[in-house]
Amino acid sequence: MKKIGLMSDTHGFLDDAVFKHFDDCDEIWHAGDFGPDVAERLAAFKPLRGVYGNIDDKEIRSVYPEHLRFNCENVDVWMTHIGGYPGRYASQVKSEIYTKPPMLFICGHSHILKVMYDKKINCLHINPGAAGNSGWHRIKTLIRFCISEEKIHTLAAIEIGNR
Repeated sequence: MKKIGLMSDTHGFLDDAVFKHFDDCDEIWHAGDFGPDVAERLAAFKPLRGVYGNIDDKEIRSVYPEHLRFNCENVDVWMTHIGGYPGRYASQVKSEIYTKPPMLFICGHSHILKVMYDKKINCLHINPGAAGNSGWHRIKTLIRFCISEEKIHTLAAIEIGNR
């Protein structure tokens, strides 16, 4: 079993609450728009997987890809920053998500926390919202969940305060 801390859109701001809420996580996943210094601090805390977002500079882009597809506990995971959501997938992912759907599709960008199941492709979609102070969102959010035995479970949406 792996306990995952999921976040996105920090835009260079890392709230201290992240360390408290992700303390017992095995890994942290970041769905893009890290901003300066965030990736280094997270990677020093826990193993980190991530993708770059539209605001990330060449340093972040040299370490983190645009799309990351991997297996975790036999769950096929696809993470990208700009991905859309069920019924409105972004053009850059649309053809692959319908021809080779993952079990778990993660994206950021919208600053809107969403957890939706796409029945058409049997895929769970998660957008953790925004954990930073930049953007139009009012509340900073994180997601924590577990993956084991090909199942995604024990999901919690966490509000970490006003932006």
